[in-house]
Amino acid sequence: MPDKHLSILGIRGVPAQHGGFESFAEHLVPWMVREGWRVTVYCQGSNIGKRYEDNWEGCRRVHIPVKTEGAIATIEFDIKSTFEAIHNGGVMLTLGYNTGFLSAYARLRGRYNIINMDGIEWKRAKYSRLQKIYLWINERLAAASGNMLIADHPEIAKHHAAHAKAEKIAMIPYGSDPVETANEERLRQYGLNRNQFLTVIARPEPENSLYEIVEAFSRKPRGIKLLVLGKYSKSHPYQASVLAAASDEVIFPGAVYEKSDLRALRLFCLAYIHGHQVGGTNPSLVEALGAGNAVIAHDNPFNRWVAGSAGRYFTNADECESRIEELLSDELLSKNLKIEARKRWRQDFTWQKVLTSYLNLIDTIKT
Repeated sequence: MPDKHLSILGIRGVPAQHGGFESFAEHLVPWMVREGWRVTVYCQGSNIGKRYEDNWEGCRRVHIPVKTEGAIATIEFDIKSTFEAIHNGGVMLTLGYNTGFLSAYARLRGRYNIINMDGIEWKRAKYSRLQKIYLWINERLAAASGNMLIADHPEIAKHHAAHAKAEKIAMIPYGSDPVETANEERLRQYGLNRNQFLTVIARPEPENSLYEIVEAFSRKPRGIKLLVLGKYSKSHPYQASVLAAASDEVIFPGAVYEKSDLRALRLFCLAYIHGHQVGGTNPSLVEALGAGNAVIAHDNPFNRWVAGSAGRYFTNADECESRIEELLSDELLSKNLKIEARKRWRQDFTWQKVLTSYLNLIDTIKT
């Protein structure tokens, strides 16, 4: 009888507080528990300064203390949690390959490890040359040592098929909850009205086209608002350039984590603008589809596969401005894109489909 024990590594913990992988794990954990699996989730940090365990949604959470902060703390946590998981039996699910050397060690110890390979991190402009080399090495180590690799996008699967056996690569995208209702009053604190604003949710980095989006929108009065979520500082050169390019119709509320606010900001926006140039299936874009948002997205294979006919696409500021003007002047276009968004979300990005795919994959493993 196989040991139906799943250890989840590579995230800061559940419930979600930080990003896409945590949100995914928050949905996967109760799903696997209901299907009869024992689940262990390793969580970074301990509020009592030592290792301890507790329970959440039927899973065992193991809180691992770390001595440092930032990237070094994450590596310290990954090392401690992976070494413990290796001795616990069952299946390992590692979310991300940034410590691929640990995946190689798990393989040497005979452990079955499924690795979600995330995006092509080493191509991101925000990293230094040394960081890119580190990420590239770990990507290759993870691809070589993982028993199964999960790609969240067909282009990511294609990328890894160039240096790993195609039969050990499964394509499973991220999912999202549908957003069908929200409290319209949540808009008031941002000075917004229904269908009178565009939304951007992205880290303020050059590869996410924030400057191009803000500059394109700000070229003339629009009669609507552009809401740009994220932390911006005038002391950061790129962020300062985005702030300087903004007209009075651009709002920078900072990072917003309140779920009721996010639901309203998604559901009641005229359109969602997505400037990501690299990566696989981006959770924010999937969430926009689940909210039935018309999409204006950077034109690349990643975004085109995700948004499909729910999107209008741009490659530079001029094209971004054209897409904005098209949407503002054509009510029928906006309506049709919103219909296509819901349709595209139901096709591939419901949690039912995503989690069933993970369960089917994990259920076939004999450990």
